[in-house]
Amino acid sequence: MPEFSVHVVGTGRAVPERVLTNEDLSRIVQTSDEWITTRTGIKRRHVAADHERNSDFAALACSRALADAGCPAESVDYIFVGTVTGDLIFPSTACLVQARIGAHNAAAWDLSAACSGFLFSLEQATALLRTGRGKRALVVGSELLTRLTNWQDRNTCVLFGDGAGAVLLEARPADGGGVLATFSRSDGRLADLLSAPQGGSAEPPTPAIIEARTNKIQMKGNEVFKYAVRSMGAAAQAVLSEAGVGAEQIKLFIPHQANIRIIEAIATRLGIDAERVYVNIAEYGNTSAASVPIAFDEARRAGRIGPGDHVLMAAFGGGFTWGSALLKL
Repeated sequence: MPEFSVHVVGTGRAVPERVLTNEDLSRIVQTSDEWITTRTGIKRRHVAADHERNSDFAALACSRALADAGCPAESVDYIFVGTVTGDLIFPSTACLVQARIGAHNAAAWDLSAACSGFLFSLEQATALLRTGRGKRALVVGSELLTRLTNWQDRNTCVLFGDGAGAVLLEARPADGGGVLATFSRSDGRLADLLSAPQGGSAEPPTPAIIEARTNKIQMKGNEVFKYAVRSMGAAAQAVLSEAGVGAEQIKLFIPHQANIRIIEAIATRLGIDAERVYVNIAEYGNTSAASVPIAFDEARRAGRIGPGDHVLMAAFGGGFTWGSALLKL
């Protein structure tokens, strides 16, 4: 079976217009701009309006990625949407996006890996395209995480925002570039560190669950920090080793935007200086599966990365899940 290189040929992002600042949050819960900024690095987050859906932002990000590449939607063979906040229980948000953008020749499905959802999807899409089973794939990370936010919990409500990011992948004759290596792992023994413990099919929503807000995000912050730094660092090292690329060759490191302290700790472990780490957490907060592709699109359009550059990505999320990818643009 022929082997192909898989290249990013287009990127796009979409976020809600509504912005919630730290000052706004200080009127909702007992917190302050100084408290949030010092502990997280977040200043603002974008929050979807009541009438807006996850698929609205995912579809717009996909349309922008297609336009960036100059490719028609009908040429797409696969659509992967990494999300835990889909529009509906079923059908998948990916199918709704497919209909919205007119990608009628694609197979479309969602992937649930929390904040690692984009990188898990990127790995699967790359594996398919490398074998010649299709030429193009849209890979999307899209979340409305504020719909799962407990606005009375000051430790978590300050963290999350909404948005979507997408990349268009294209298979080309093997040329030594494109997606060089990917890595993904999970450990369900750590599931209780970061979860929405009730509200699913095991314990469907009841008035008591809704009142207790146990269908919202709950997190054991100190434990998550420890495992996040360790797992993301190991994932990043794994793809560097597989590709035979040194940290000094990385043009830009794009980590999951969860917490500025986590980002700084991982960069230190990898030996990547701050100038080569992309950080936009101040503007968006933690957008879960959307954070890496939003940052990737921003970096490309700002000229921070270009042809021939090595780009390293890493993420972690509830599950516990973690993953990474190394690209040569």
